[in-house]
Amino acid sequence: MTDTLPRWASEMRDLFRSGSAAQFIVHGNVFDVVPSNGKLLAVPAFLEQAMFASYDVVLRYDRSRGARATRGGEDWAEWLQQALGREGATMTLLREPGSALELIDRYLLRTLNLQALPNAPAPRRIAVIIEFAEFVVPRGGAVQLGGPFAANTVKVLGWANDPAIAHSNIVTVLVTEGLHDVNELVVENPHVAALHIPLPDQAEMIAYVTTLAAGQFPDLAAKCDVPLETLGTRLTGLSRVGARTAIALALGNDKRITSEWLGKIKKDLIERECQGLLDFVESPFTLDDVAGHEAVKAWLREDATLLAKGALRALPMGYLIAGRIGTGKTFLVQCWAGEIGIPCVVFKNFRDRWVGATESNLEKIFAILRALGQVVVFVDEADQAAGRRESGDGDSGLSGRVYSMLAKEMSDTRNRGRIVWVFATSRPDLLEVDLKRQGRLDVHIPLFPPETPQERDALLLAIARKLKFPLAAADLPPFTGDVALGGNELEGVLVRALRIHELSAEPKPSIRDVLAGVLTDVRPNPHTRKLEYMDLVAVKECTDARFLPEKYRELSPEELESRIDELRRFV
Repeated sequence: MTDTLPRWASEMRDLFRSGSAAQFIVHGNVFDVVPSNGKLLAVPAFLEQAMFASYDVVLRYDRSRGARATRGGEDWAEWLQQALGREGATMTLLREPGSALELIDRYLLRTLNLQALPNAPAPRRIAVIIEFAEFVVPRGGAVQLGGPFAANTVKVLGWANDPAIAHSNIVTVLVTEGLHDVNELVVENPHVAALHIPLPDQAEMIAYVTTLAAGQFPDLAAKCDVPLETLGTRLTGLSRVGARTAIALALGNDKRITSEWLGKIKKDLIERECQGLLDFVESPFTLDDVAGHEAVKAWLREDATLLAKGALRALPMGYLIAGRIGTGKTFLVQCWAGEIGIPCVVFKNFRDRWVGATESNLEKIFAILRALGQVVVFVDEADQAAGRRESGDGDSGLSGRVYSMLAKEMSDTRNRGRIVWVFATSRPDLLEVDLKRQGRLDVHIPLFPPETPQERDALLLAIARKLKFPLAAADLPPFTGDVALGGNELEGVLVRALRIHELSAEPKPSIRDVLAGVLTDVRPNPHTRKLEYMDLVAVKECTDARFLPEKYRELSPEELESRIDELRRFV
């Protein structure tokens, strides 16, 4: 056994030695390599060569290569010959899960029976490693799986629950990437210990990069524009295999490892490892591109300063950005991401139709977020993505499980200032109260459409900059009336004006005249009650009066609640 074990391996050793568990589910970063006595071993090989180095017999099984003895093969082969006789049918029996597990079970039973005999030889130490366990004991109920899969589940449960196995020198290990892909009866068994293999942290990645520079890539330091320690820091969030792939890709193509190249390749590899579940935000904008919302921008810039100083205790766990459609919630986050100095990722659609796949997707996302060190996580349309405490019958409890997993991860105070959650929604009233409480989403920021002609002018000019159209203040016609136009509507106004301007014959009318005509003809969103409802629920959620327009600051809670109740029937 290695002198220094990873934390998960030390926990496995201690649990087994204490007699607390003889069956383990190893999950998470299982396709990576593990350092062991100067070598880098795949997880199953690490289990065999490091954890079970002193064992007499090690049996490994996966559906591709079947059941095989990687140590103690003579005894296994002799027993197979006695049990099966003819070689012809052996390979098929060893490959199919049901027959392979049955043979392993009978081998374990034979070992236990021999040990129970008078004058029995010294007990044999046996380890059974089942790789890709999700294909042997997949998630699902008895009705959904039935037949062979149900038999496999009963067999595996028997190994965990059998006192004779628990009190002998027999250990079984199931290896899977996603814990939620494995049958819940096995996962929730009190006699089974689930051990998570995390992605390498910053110190581990720096040590790994240093090892690569001393061995496989002796020219790494010469071809890297950043120090090796910085390279390791920047590669944090990848598996060791992913980091090696990035380095090999550069050196194999005779490219220098620059800071810019490193950022791009890390983004590509993490998105690939996440199978499209996360998307990195590379924003060309900063908060200078946001029109209005001065108090909000000041707050966000203060928090960016705290992040840069490392004053993590002074930072909120997360933000809730609320407001009617078209108030620039997503754009505000993009602009903050452009100047905050740490990675910003967007949750993509992590829900899946297959049983357990959604939960496995979330597990994978959380593992990468923890490994990144510091990251802003943006969840748009959060009322749809975050799930509900009480699920309906239609989703078989999926929404409740999603909510539970998110709530648990978001409230882990060890992540304060490291994983910063930003939820955006026009319907914060649909988010569970527990999810938006202090300690999860501490700061609630409401956004509103421009209230004055000056605010509308500033927003229209900001939209023009975003569209890269040279619009000056002198090009803006005066706003008339009390029509409230949100950012999306003003962008539509400008695009329509540009369309008319481009299609006009020479000599073209001035953009000012075209804009004036479009503003005269534009029809604002007719769903005024729904929009007002969105405004008021954003006011209700607000955690700081500085974020509110003047007209809402003096509104009493009773008046606010009364008006929301009046409007609710229109929503």
